[in-house]
Amino acid sequence: MPIGVDEAGKGPALGSMFAAAVHVEGETVLPDGIADSKRLTPARRDELAAILREDDRIGVGVAEITTAQIDDPETDMNSLSVQAHAEAIEAVANDLGPGLETPLTGLCDACDTDADRFARRVADQCGLECTITAEHGADDDSPIVGAASIIAKVERDAHVESVSAAFPDCGPVGSGYPSDPNTRAFLESYVDAHGELPACARESWSTCEDVLAAAEQTGLGQF
Repeated sequence: MPIGVDEAGKGPALGSMFAAAVHVEGETVLPDGIADSKRLTPARRDELAAILREDDRIGVGVAEITTAQIDDPETDMNSLSVQAHAEAIEAVANDLGPGLETPLTGLCDACDTDADRFARRVADQCGLECTITAEHGADDDSPIVGAASIIAKVERDAHVESVSAAFPDCGPVGSGYPSDPNTRAFLESYVDAHGELPACARESWSTCEDVLAAAEQTGLGQF
């Protein structure tokens, strides 16, 4: 499979989701130590991402799905995951230039309970001639998809760091996941100070809705 695709940031209450596509002609081109990004330390992910990007034999493409897109009531996360994977494939094709031979073949880490359906939707949405397959756990089983998972995670982590830096008075945003107490504390601090959710919040997420509702209830109780 010359192209591997994976995403990072599908579940957080804060920030964008990212998908990455990696193209190589053979897995032997990949650096040693490639694995699912969740199995690597942040420092090792950064190191491997830099190696992947610096190697001219490896193509890299990234797609971002913003909070505004995620909060759009006309769509859903499954459809946005399809869009992200398709856009990442188009981005890696652009990175490789006009000499790229088609049809492309790729393997996605499935973001749908029905992996075959996810693959069909990605292929249909991609603006290139391609044959796509999808598997659950592909980021663990395929080194190329594992490489894509590393790129996507590093992009997501850098994004979260930039979000945190934009709100220095409200404490660290944490990982952005609903289970992270730092994320919850950040949201509560921001809403307490501004009376609304920050632009980086996924307003349609229940965590964000709950924080805003609690602040509004507290405000009513003061009258």
